Amino acid sequence: MYQLLWKGFRFGTLLQVAVGPVCLFIFQTAASSGFWAAEAAVLAVTLADLFYVTAAILGIGALIERSSSARYIFKYLGAAVIILFGISSILGSFEIHIIPGFGTLTRTNSESAFIKALLLTLSSPLTIIFWAGVFSAKAASGEMSGREVSYFGFGAILSTLVFMSMTAIAGTLTGSFLPSSVTLILNILVGLVLIFIGVRTAVRN
Repeated sequence: MYQLLWKGFRFGTLLQVAVGPVCLFIFQTAASSGFWAAEAAVLAVTLADLFYVTAAILGIGALIERSSSARYIFKYLGAAVIILFGISSILGSFEIHIIPGFGTLTRTNSESAFIKALLLTLSSPLTIIFWAGVFSAKAASGEMSGREVSYFGFGAILSTLVFMSMTAIAGTLTGSFLPSSVTLILNILVGLVLIFIGVRTAVRN
C-alpha cells in the first residue's frame, strides 16, 4: 500500500511542477493575504482533486469522454471561469469588484479564499477525463488492481496538499518583504496570465 501511495505521490508531484492557474492563485493569495488564507485555498484545491479522482475511479470520466457536447460545454465553461478570475484579479488591484459580494483576489479572508480556490479548481472538469485515462491505463496493463488504483490516486492527492502548501509558504515569505506597489504589479501579472490560460483553454482543440 505504502509503495503505491509513494508512486501516486511522485506522479502527482510531476503534475504539480507544471504551474497552472490554481498554483498562481494560491501564491498570490499567500503574498497578499497571508499563509492561513492561502492554506484555506489549498484545502479547497485538495478536496476538488479528491472529487475528480474519485469520479474518475468510478468511471464518470469515461461517460464525459463519450459525449462531445459535454466536453465542449465543460471546456468553454472552465475557460470562462478562469478568464473571469483573471479580469477580477486585475480590476481588484484597483478596488474595482466585478462580482458583487465576492470581494477581490488581492485581499481575502480564509472563507472567501476557500470558495474562490474551489471554483477555480472545479473550472477544469475535463481533469476527470485525464485521471480516467491514467487509471484505465494502469488497470488495463495489469499493473494495478482496482484497489491499488485507489491507493495510487490518494497518493497523487497528497502531492497536491504538500506542493500547494509549499507554494503558500513561498508566497507568504515573498509577500512579507514586497512593497505594496510590487504586490499590485504581481496581482496584475497573475491576472494577465490567468486570462491567457483561459483563452488558450477555449481555443485549444
